[in-house]
Amino acid sequence: MGAVNLILLVIHIGAGSIALITAALALVAAKGQRYHILAGRVYAVAMTVIFLTAVPLAILGASIFLLLIAVFSFYLVFAGWRFARNRRRQAHPVDWAAVGILGVTGLGMWGYAVVIGLNGDSQWVTLLVFGGIAVALSIVDGQFHRKQPGGVRRVARHLTNMMAGAIATVTAVTVVNVDLEPQWVVWILPTIVITPLIVWWNIRIRRRTRRRG
Repeated sequence: MGAVNLILLVIHIGAGSIALITAALALVAAKGQRYHILAGRVYAVAMTVIFLTAVPLAILGASIFLLLIAVFSFYLVFAGWRFARNRRRQAHPVDWAAVGILGVTGLGMWGYAVVIGLNGDSQWVTLLVFGGIAVALSIVDGQFHRKQPGGVRRVARHLTNMMAGAIATVTAVTVVNVDLEPQWVVWILPTIVITPLIVWWNIRIRRRTRRRG
C-alpha cells in the first residue's frame, strides 16, 4: 500500500469512527434540540470526509463498486442535511443536481450489477438492491422538491435520509468486521434490519400529519 493510500485510509477510518458515534448520538438525542443538531452537524462533516477519501481510494484501487457506493452513501447525508436547512421549501439547483446524480448512480449500479454478475461476482445482489433504493429515493426526493411541502413532511425527509446514511455507516463497519459468505449478505443485512424502522417512522409521521390536517 502506497503512502497516499495509507494516509487516505487512516483519515477514512477515523472519520468513519466519528460518524458512527455521532450518528448514534443524533438518534438518541431529542430531535431539534442542541445536542441533536450538534451531533448531526459533526456526523455530516464526518460523512463528507468519508466521501472525499473514499472517492480517491476507489479510483486508486480501480473499484467501480466502491465508487458507486461512496456516491450513493454521500447523497443520503447531503440530502438529509439539505432538507434540514431548507426551511423555505424552495429546491435549489444543487438539490436537483444531487437528485439527478443519485438517479444516474442507481442506474449505474444496475448496469454494473449485470457486468459483474455475468463474471460470477455475487456482489451483483448488493448493487441490485442499492440501485433500486437509489432510483426510488431519486424519484421520492424529486417529487418532494417539486411539491415543496413543509412542516413534518420536510422533517420526515430529513430524518429518513439521515437514518439511511446511518445505515451506510453501520454497513461499512459490518463489512470490515464480519466475514461471511456470500459477501452481499453482509452488505445488505443492515439495510434489511433498519429499513423497516424507517418505514414505520414515516407511517407515524403521515398519521400525525393527517390528524393535524
